[in-house]
Amino acid sequence: LPRWRGAAPIHRAIEASDAQTGVTIMQMDAGLDTGDMLLEERLDIGGDSTARLHDRLADMGGRLIVDALRDAQAGKLQPVRQPDQGVTYAHKIEKQEAKIDWTQPADVLARRVRAFDPFPGASSIVGGEAIKIWAAHVQAGDAGAAPGTVLEASPQGIVVAAGAGRLVATELQRPGGKRLPAADFLRGFELKAGQVFEH
Repeated sequence: LPRWRGAAPIHRAIEASDAQTGVTIMQMDAGLDTGDMLLEERLDIGGDSTARLHDRLADMGGRLIVDALRDAQAGKLQPVRQPDQGVTYAHKIEKQEAKIDWTQPADVLARRVRAFDPFPGASSIVGGEAIKIWAAHVQAGDAGAAPGTVLEASPQGIVVAAGAGRLVATELQRPGGKRLPAADFLRGFELKAGQVFEH
């Protein structure tokens, strides 16, 4: 708060490329996360951060609620009204959002991969299997092929054409399998340049 209200603020902050997230202790009121703020602490979102930031934020929240209770007892809390500007609804993550739309720009896809780790996991079908992509980054250069086309499959990563740019998948998972670095994944699943991920 106050930027993100709703069910999935961590995921949506990463997806939106926010620089920071955090924890806010607030007073409850009749609205959705609209009460006055009592305590707030921020945390930087690194370029490789995933929704696993939840664990660090949970620790932060535990500490802040204890501080808030102590300060309330001592009469030190000073409620601050949330601003009306810049508020965004962080709607619940739906499983269908996990399907990768390769027509999107590579930087958008990379953020979504991070935002959906550990749930629901970004996925796409290739070779008849729904493959989850757990880690990916953007590679400079024109895609030079239709979105979803595999441009290169090497131990360093699987390079896929996006709507704008290239996405390099570096950690993947087959159904029922383990999350694997690209090099190990390719030992058990053959991918070649020219194959196409569905979108």
